[in-house]
Amino acid sequence: MLEFLPKEVREGLEAARKRDLKRKSRLRVQVGEAVFPVLRFWHDGFALDADLSPGKLRGLVDVFDGSRHVFQCLIVASGLENGELVCDFKRATAVTETAPLDYWRDANAPVGYLPRA
Repeated sequence: MLEFLPKEVREGLEAARKRDLKRKSRLRVQVGEAVFPVLRFWHDGFALDADLSPGKLRGLVDVFDGSRHVFQCLIVASGLENGELVCDFKRATAVTETAPLDYWRDANAPVGYLPRA
């Protein structure tokens, strides 16, 4: 149905749609020093604005929600679709505040031991 509209109207609608997606999403991708806003995010990929991002994107990237580091993703493929750079990742590792434990911690274990008197 949009193909019957004039070219300027279609471009205006597409620009308004991208602007709305940018406002909704607080997610952003950081590659080195460069930062790109995420338009859409799903379980094995995300989409960036093709006008603001590089032509291809591969390798390890960091995903932030505002200022909070959320994921570290390994991008294996990216391509342009409908004005978006669609990136598929092989893995998305959640970032935690503490280092992972290499032993099992009992929930009922004492916090500390008293020395002998």
